[in-house]
Amino acid sequence: MTAPVETPPIETAPVATTTPPPAPDSTQSLASLARADGVKYLLATFTTLTGKPCSKLVPVSAADELEAEGCGFAGYAAGGLGQVPADPDVVAVPDKSSYAPLPFVRPGLAMVHCDPHVNGVPYAFAPRVLLRRQLAAAADLGMTLSVGAEVEYFLVRRGPDGRLVTADAHDDADQPCYDTRGVTRMYDHLAAVSDAMDELGWGPYASDHEDGNGQFEQNFHYADALTTSDRVTTLRYVIQMLAEQRGMIATYMPKPFTDRTGSGMHLHLSLWGAEGARFPALVDEHGLGLSRTAYGFIAGLLEHAPAMQAVIAPTVNSYKRTGATSTASGATWAPRAATYGGNDRTHLVRVPDANRVELRAGDGAASSHLAAAVALGSGLDGIRRDLDPGAPGARRQDAPLLPRTLLDAVHALESDEVVTGVLDAVDPGAGVSRYYAELKREEFYAWHSRVSDWEVDRYLTSV
Repeated sequence: MTAPVETPPIETAPVATTTPPPAPDSTQSLASLARADGVKYLLATFTTLTGKPCSKLVPVSAADELEAEGCGFAGYAAGGLGQVPADPDVVAVPDKSSYAPLPFVRPGLAMVHCDPHVNGVPYAFAPRVLLRRQLAAAADLGMTLSVGAEVEYFLVRRGPDGRLVTADAHDDADQPCYDTRGVTRMYDHLAAVSDAMDELGWGPYASDHEDGNGQFEQNFHYADALTTSDRVTTLRYVIQMLAEQRGMIATYMPKPFTDRTGSGMHLHLSLWGAEGARFPALVDEHGLGLSRTAYGFIAGLLEHAPAMQAVIAPTVNSYKRTGATSTASGATWAPRAATYGGNDRTHLVRVPDANRVELRAGDGAASSHLAAAVALGSGLDGIRRDLDPGAPGARRQDAPLLPRTLLDAVHALESDEVVTGVLDAVDPGAGVSRYYAELKREEFYAWHSRVSDWEVDRYLTSV
C-alpha cells in the first residue's frame, strides 16, 4: 500500500456532452497546404510497433508525388515492422488531414502522418493501420471513439559522471507536484510547447509540474482517436526538439529514476453514436451516471488489462513504474490491479464523469496508435458480450493483477485472443501478435542478460 499525498494530480481531457469533435479539413492538396504555410520540407512520418517515429524529409516540390505515390522505406532497417532485408519496401502513404506545420522546430518544416503499405495494401504491422481497423469495427456497431491523452515526461541532463540529473537543479522538493516555482523556472520551455499546440489548433489548456522532480505534463483537447494518436506522436517529437534547443533531454521513459513517480500516458476514452454520447445514462444503480454500454466497455478493459499491458506498458522499464512500492512523494499513481471506480486515481479505470473513462495503466513508452487500438478492441469486446464489471470501487478478490514484468505481460498477451486479435486484425495470417510477443520477449531477455549495479552490490561478497 502507498500513502496518499496531500494533493493528487488532476489532469482532465474535457469531453463535450452533445456532439463529438469535428473532423479536420483535408480538401486541399498536400502541396497547397504546405505552400500556404511557407513550408519547404515535409516529414513524412509513421511509427513502428515499438512506437519509434520514422520519417523522410521530403521537399515541397515533391509533395504531389508523395501524395500520389507515397514514400518508400526499408522496413527491416526501421526495425519493429516484421520485415527481413529481402522484403519489399514499406510505402508510407500520407494522410493530409494530419498535416501540421512545425516552424517552432525549424522554419519551413511540417509533418504529415502516413499509413504504411506493402505491395499496395495497408501493412498489417503498422500501428496506424491497426487502429484504423478497430475504428472500422466500432463503426460497424454504429460508434466512434474519441480520445484525450495525457503526455507526461521528464526534463533531464547528463551530470559530470554521465548519470541523469534533473534539468532544473533547484527542483528537489519531496512533493514538487504543481509547484509554482518549478513551473516558472521551466516557463520558457513549457510556454514554447503550449504556444506550438495553440498554433496548431489543438486547444492546449494546461501545463503542470507533475509528481516527480523534473517531471511535467502538457495537455490538449480531445479529438477522434486517430487524430489524437497522431498528435501524441507529433507532440512527443516537438517536446524533445524544443527541449534540445534549451540544452535539455525530454524523456518519455516510464521510470528514469528509482525513487520518483513514473511517467504515464493516461487515455480518456468516450464512445459516440448517431444519437450522441454513448456513455452517459439518466438511470444508473451504481451512481456514476453510466449506461450499459459504458459498463460493458469498462468490463472489457478490466478483463483484458493483463494482456493490454504488453502493449500499453511495453518495456522492461515500464514495470518499474507499475510495480513501484513507494516514491519520494509517497504515491506511485500507477494501478496494480484491474479495478475501476469513480473519481479515484488508484484504479486502473477511473470514471471522472459520465462522459468518459480514463485508462491509467499506459505509460510514456507506449505507441499512441497501438494503445488506442487495444483499448478500443478490449472495450468493444466487453460491449459485444454485455460484460458486467460489478460495483465500482470494490477491491474484488478476483480482480486480475497486472503483470509484474514485461515477460509476464507477454505471457498474458499470448493467452488473450481478443488483444492478439487486435494485433492480427488486418491480416490474421501475418502473425503480428506472435512477432510482437517475440520482440518483447527478446527485449526482456536482453535486459536480463546484463549484469546490473544492483547485482554487484548484492552478490559481490555475499555468496
